[in-house]
Amino acid sequence: MYAMIWRYDTGTGSFDEMIKQVDREFADRIPEEVGSVLYAAVNTGEGTALTVTFFPDAEAATRAEATVTGVQQSLADRFGVSPIEVHRGEVLVSRANEAVTVPIRFAG
Repeated sequence: MYAMIWRYDTGTGSFDEMIKQVDREFADRIPEEVGSVLYAAVNTGEGTALTVTFFPDAEAATRAEATVTGVQQSLADRFGVSPIEVHRGEVLVSRANEAVTVPIRFAG
């Protein structure tokens, strides 16, 4: 398994509106389109957010780059979101229970 963790400056737009857009437009499509096994968006406060995406392997993550770039550009155009940094690497230890398989919808 392989992970990509992106940190974003959430821009000057409404954070809630941006996350609603991610929930409506991207969250359900991302696993199918990029071949990921888990996608999560996290509000880290102070104008930043993280996305955490797990893939079966590094090759799947590399193939996903074009789709990720497209999503980033769409959010940049609409909400002023910009990537700050990305961390990539092999997942060495992982555990999950059934709760991770239940989608979380943004209620804000």
